[in-house]
Amino acid sequence: MADVRLRDVKKQFGAVSVIKGVDLDVKDGEFCVFVGPSGCGKSTLLRMVAGLEEISSGALTIGGKDMTQVGPSDRGVAMVFQSYALYPHMTVAENIGFGLRMTGHPKEVIAERTAMAAKMLQLEPLLDRKPGQLSGGQRQRVAIGRAIVRNPEVFLFDEPLSNLDAALRVQMRGELSKLHQDLKATMIYVTHDQVEAMTMADKIVVLSAGKIEQVGSPLELYHRPTNIFVAGFIGSPKMNFLKVRADAGERGVEIALPGRAALTLDGAHNAIGDMTLGLRPEHIDAFGKGDVVVEGTVLLAEYLGSETLFFVKLADGSEIAVKAGGLASEKPGDSLKLGINAKACHLFNKDGVAVINGDLTR
Repeated sequence: MADVRLRDVKKQFGAVSVIKGVDLDVKDGEFCVFVGPSGCGKSTLLRMVAGLEEISSGALTIGGKDMTQVGPSDRGVAMVFQSYALYPHMTVAENIGFGLRMTGHPKEVIAERTAMAAKMLQLEPLLDRKPGQLSGGQRQRVAIGRAIVRNPEVFLFDEPLSNLDAALRVQMRGELSKLHQDLKATMIYVTHDQVEAMTMADKIVVLSAGKIEQVGSPLELYHRPTNIFVAGFIGSPKMNFLKVRADAGERGVEIALPGRAALTLDGAHNAIGDMTLGLRPEHIDAFGKGDVVVEGTVLLAEYLGSETLFFVKLADGSEIAVKAGGLASEKPGDSLKLGINAKACHLFNKDGVAVINGDLTR
């Protein structure tokens, strides 16, 4: 296996700049996920690593070797696409081994590697079936098997689970994570689903408009987002944002909240003026336990069994989401006293940059 390094990598389509100077290190054996909204450039960046898109400027190395101008077949990578792209007239075994046949591998090697991949992906009972006789999850495993038999240095996945239903997505997430543990391979995975990113990645790369916003572990991005974009993208439901006024106080930053409540945050004593306060729904207590209590009216309630999600209107008209326990039974129109813990609050300046990140470990 191998590491992947990108240095000031850019991509332009005519006058349009799509990738705007990316610097990134993916370590050997790491599971790295590119995540971001549609159009942010994550699939284009993956295709540049694969060699399917030309790099306009910058450098790419795989395993310490310069691959910037090397063709796709010589980069030592294998890619799994969103569409399964299986040959309908071939069996599962023939689909898995097709790439090896095209490169002239002996039949014995093809049979050995196909059997190995089939065992790893639990496809052994299906080797004689055609793709039309398989479920969506089974087809995706065949596509992954076709990549495994090539023994690539790097695996590339371009939204491979987006065609599956919700239950299969959860199942395949677990199977891909186990596959990574078994192969100990370098994997780069593209998705727009931040839940996939949080559950599978060693490292997450958050992209927006062709630029990297933040790189880190799932928990680093969740607890210490560097800006409002990352804070709002990582986490489900997303972080609440309230426009507030911040002033320097004796013990920290004094924040005026709706309903004349005041909150004191430690650190960043120079954070003065118009700010944005960030609160995750799961860090707001729906029954008034916290450093500060604000009141609101329930606009909408979603009873999900394991949890209840309230959408609440505050005194100043702003709306926030609050996650409560599954037995919470308040209905639209009811009043809620919301407890806010100062240690769970994030504060962003007028440019959207974090000046305080909540730290619940303190």
